[in-house]
Amino acid sequence: MIIGFIGFGKVSQNLAKLIQSDDIAIVTSKENRSQKTIERIERSNVEVLDSFKEVAGKSDLLISANSPKTALSVAKEYGKYAKGVYLDLNNVSPDTTLQINEHVNQLVDGAIIGKIDSQNPVLYLSGEDANELAFLNDYIETKILSDRIGDASLLKLLRSTYTKTLSAVLIESSCLARKHGLEEEFFDVLELTEGNDFREKSASRINNTINSKKRKSEELQEILEYFDDDELDMVRAAFEKLNR
Repeated sequence: MIIGFIGFGKVSQNLAKLIQSDDIAIVTSKENRSQKTIERIERSNVEVLDSFKEVAGKSDLLISANSPKTALSVAKEYGKYAKGVYLDLNNVSPDTTLQINEHVNQLVDGAIIGKIDSQNPVLYLSGEDANELAFLNDYIETKILSDRIGDASLLKLLRSTYTKTLSAVLIESSCLARKHGLEEEFFDVLELTEGNDFREKSASRINNTINSKKRKSEELQEILEYFDDDELDMVRAAFEKLNR
């Protein structure tokens, strides 16, 4: 089997690390990639092809793990060359996923819950062809939600309304505590109710949010556009804060 990645960010890099088998070849391309991505590819044990068109044409499973902003354009450009299952792992709304489905023959909607580089990320899948990817459970815990395209995207979106809003509040609260010289004590008192590892988890959440603020802002924008008729005051405030 050949698994191809369009884009090779952190998600792709860690999935390639998890899927280790003599029966599976991992391929990608350096075509139009940044120097940082090229270095990430070179550190990984993957085969490099000349173009992403070639990657799409040779792969039994083609994985798109890019950004919400480019997910649809990637599907439009390369979906028609995919000969097998096209797994979209981008944090996009169900509406965007349904648009992607128009350009892909065998789309599986996917969502990774938890940090991909943690010890226990979980991959959620939905779509009529989701069962074809049950073998991934040998490498990463995999759960099939339904045969409906959009369910995995919606689950991820719902989770993000909580986690990304919470991250913005955490950043604001910790900055306020630091301003008043009580940052250490602030996390001490939070650990009394949130658990002994809350300080460590908070630092990781804050750093991850700051380092990926552009991508997370795009994800929040997807949420606001999809749930346009619902009251999302906290999500909107988090979106505005990340943009600032």
